[in-house]
Amino acid sequence: MVAVPAGEFLMGSADALAYPADGEGPVRTVSLDAFWIDACTVSNAQFARFAADTGHRTSAERIGWSFVFAGLLPDDFPPTRAVAAAPWWRQVEGADWRRPDGPHSTWQDRPDHPVLHVDWDDARAYCAWAGKRLPTEAEWERAARGGLHAKVFPWGDEFEPGGRPRMNVWQGDFPNRHPTADGWYGTCPVDAYEPNAFGLYNATGNVWEWCEDPFLPSLDGGQRIAKGGSYLCHASYCRRYRVAARQGLLPDSATGNVGFRCALDMT
Repeated sequence: MVAVPAGEFLMGSADALAYPADGEGPVRTVSLDAFWIDACTVSNAQFARFAADTGHRTSAERIGWSFVFAGLLPDDFPPTRAVAAAPWWRQVEGADWRRPDGPHSTWQDRPDHPVLHVDWDDARAYCAWAGKRLPTEAEWERAARGGLHAKVFPWGDEFEPGGRPRMNVWQGDFPNRHPTADGWYGTCPVDAYEPNAFGLYNATGNVWEWCEDPFLPSLDGGQRIAKGGSYLCHASYCRRYRVAARQGLLPDSATGNVGFRCALDMT
């Protein structure tokens, strides 16, 4: 874990990249006590130790399927139900954290990648086992900003400084297979790329990260906040790979681009 010092920061965004309907604004000053937060999202290897120690079965394991990005499925994969508003998400029987792309895959090929297909309750169960908790949205955003003042990304305002990728997001035309100029198609290791000034890796891109707070505004009042965007984010349809960006997910949502990191009070 890395220490985030007490202090004030400007939370939220109201600039041209923001999504006002997501509740990113108004920009406001938030004061927080010091806290600890994981430098990386929880990896497959870490979650495997938790599952072996506790016998925990995730919601996707109990249900027997989860949603997987279609581009990660074999060419001869049989047609399955897709999400109407996002047809690149396919229902895959047997997909869960152990088999992140479906039965043809295994977490053991990617122990240092983020655990996937975990819902909010799964994340909180891991936190309780580890003696930690999920971060609040304000804690997550302060940590992701790395002490910078009102910047778009954890390293500043430029998307790719010097033309060099700084996070794992979609490149090329979505959802067609992209050129992997950053070296990754799908997730990357939890410690890929450079950390921000507080020592956080992959705060934006790679996987969405669960937070403790309820999502407001929310149509049904039952959603929870996820932050940071994922490897599927692309400017053509989703600019939520920014530190101020947020989205609401139902607590039982478990897909192939959602993970988490833990936080801890500093005493």
